Amino acid sequence: MMGTQAAPAQLFYDFSLDEHVPADHLLRRIDQHLDLEGVRAQLKPYYSSTGRPSIDPELMMRMLIIGYSMGIRSERRLCEEVHLNLAYRLFCRLGLDMPDHSSFSKNRHGRFRQSDILRHLFETVVERCLAQDLVGAEGFAVDASLIAADANKQRSVSGAEWSAQAAKENAGRSVQEYLAVLDDAAFGAASPVTPKFVSPSDPAAQWTGAHKGHAFFTYATNYLIDTDHGVILDVEATRAIRQAEVGASRTMIDRTENRFGLKPGYLVADSAYGSADNLAWLVKEKEIAPHIPVFDKSNRTDGTFSRADFNWDGEGDRYICPAGKELVQFRRTYATPRSGITREGTRLYRASKKDCDACELKQRCCPNSVARKVPRDLNEDARDVARAIAETPDYERSRHRRKKVEMLFAHLKRILRMARLRLRGPCGARDEFLLATAQNLRRLAKLRPLRLPTAAMAI
Repeated sequence: MMGTQAAPAQLFYDFSLDEHVPADHLLRRIDQHLDLEGVRAQLKPYYSSTGRPSIDPELMMRMLIIGYSMGIRSERRLCEEVHLNLAYRLFCRLGLDMPDHSSFSKNRHGRFRQSDILRHLFETVVERCLAQDLVGAEGFAVDASLIAADANKQRSVSGAEWSAQAAKENAGRSVQEYLAVLDDAAFGAASPVTPKFVSPSDPAAQWTGAHKGHAFFTYATNYLIDTDHGVILDVEATRAIRQAEVGASRTMIDRTENRFGLKPGYLVADSAYGSADNLAWLVKEKEIAPHIPVFDKSNRTDGTFSRADFNWDGEGDRYICPAGKELVQFRRTYATPRSGITREGTRLYRASKKDCDACELKQRCCPNSVARKVPRDLNEDARDVARAIAETPDYERSRHRRKKVEMLFAHLKRILRMARLRLRGPCGARDEFLLATAQNLRRLAKLRPLRLPTAAMAI
């Protein structure tokens, strides 16, 4: 016999969200570490004193945290999920009413950006990590990862054709943001090289083929983490250029020291951060041990002696060649500048022509020149410090701990689904990257689960 659906029974008699969400749910544990008390006070100057009451900004903050913690990137879908999911409703402390997804766009491009509330939220969570003893400050790690921009190659123009002056006419929000940071070392001034392609809709995005596949427009998210528990201490958005990423590492180290009073004993990074200038900044100015491979192009591949085959004598300010002869900076037979410094920022140490002519190793040293010359960078002493550290057991251990920052990037892209940005412009990229707050909150919930109240334990 064919069945027929009966009239629906009454849906609610005595219903409590708290009783239907598991006690060990991730959002329950995150909520215990989340402090949004200061959100309303910080955003109050950006709201009008008259008119209809707005949506509670704390509610929008909670919904954004859900979206980035659960990998829900679409604001429209986020509103749908919060409407249907009991755990999401409990976390947002919602009744039956729901905000419209368009409210997010208006606030993210307006009040949230003007007040820098996402930076405030991020630093509040870092303070919570410090209070829970998750940051040891013995060593930090820094790295950058590429996140695809919301820009289409088919609508791009060549870098030679694009003009910042012409873009000012009818410029959209992302173009205006880029024009505002033309002198910023993280964006416009990151490199004097004209990019091959420029996206008119998001000119700050960098055209790159760094993944050895199809080239695409991208931004770089830079993380500074503590190597004890992988807590993200700072985030910075830049163009995907090595100079900008190295500059971002300095910005983050300084900001972390000023904001939280934290300075690491050592810094771990890959060879992109191993330039002489950056190593000198770490060693001489910040007094931080660089656990970083030295970026050095002095090794030769033609079978002749490299600079590493010459021994440096610091007291005598000279090099000693494999044959035991000295290379000094100044000789009468050579016309040298008064300072002895080349345009590349190096000092040249030269062997004597007489010594080289009589040397049995000349064919292995300088077969095509009269005498051997060895350049030495002005900050070569900082490089020597990094090379000496690379021979220690601590260096090997720190190299393994550096993998934690790469794991965070993999988690960001694969689990939290941030392989592509949804917002455009430098400010949009910064705002999305700052929601790495979600990763710190998940880490807190995992490593420091607090005792749940009795009401929450009853299922």
